[in-house]
Amino acid sequence: MDFHFAGIGTLINVAGIFFGGLVGVFGGKFLTEKFRVTLMDACALAVIFLGAGSTLSGLLKISGDTLNFQNAMLLIASLLIGSAVGGILDIDGKVERFGIFLRERSGNDGDTKFVEAFVTASLTVCIGAMAVIGAINDRLLHDPTILIAKSSLDMIIILVMAASLGKGCIFSCVSVGIFQGAITFFAGFLEPFMTEIALANLSTVGNVLIFAIGVNLLFPEKKIPVANFLPALIIACLWN
Repeated sequence: MDFHFAGIGTLINVAGIFFGGLVGVFGGKFLTEKFRVTLMDACALAVIFLGAGSTLSGLLKISGDTLNFQNAMLLIASLLIGSAVGGILDIDGKVERFGIFLRERSGNDGDTKFVEAFVTASLTVCIGAMAVIGAINDRLLHDPTILIAKSSLDMIIILVMAASLGKGCIFSCVSVGIFQGAITFFAGFLEPFMTEIALANLSTVGNVLIFAIGVNLLFPEKKIPVANFLPALIIACLWN
């Protein structure tokens, strides 16, 4: 891009999510409940298989005629240590309380699905290597193309989610703005840690969490506290 300032990629991402959410909410009003449920199940299955496929690509390695399993300890240690830290910090509870705060401030107290929609949508668009790599490139390389590509994907995902879950999905743009904005701001400090191995580990563990989000969408009666697993991403990046 000829014109650039640090954070432009995140702003485009925020705008894409906001627009997709608006279209989903208003378009969802014209859909029957049965159709919305079917749409949500389709989205859940897509997220599950995207997460599973990407995870397996990081865990399986072809060596000659043999298919070998790798990075088992990375996965186990990251999830166990990360979930323990997240549980102690009660990240999931804090994210939910932030959702309640946004629901009250936006005048949506009567929307019973608001917090669930906000948390689910926020985790879906924030977790993943694209968010981290894109935000760093935006700051250090003056290259927002990864975040622009992510914006298109997020817009479609949030559009579908918002048609089923409602207005809370729109406010995931706030989460993306804070998360990616912080990474962009601290990019100079983070760059030395974002080696090729660190990014591969981040992708592997991050995709497990994306898989878990899909499971939550498909089986809402048994929620995995995915936000409590977010420290696993840090453990994965530090793993050698």
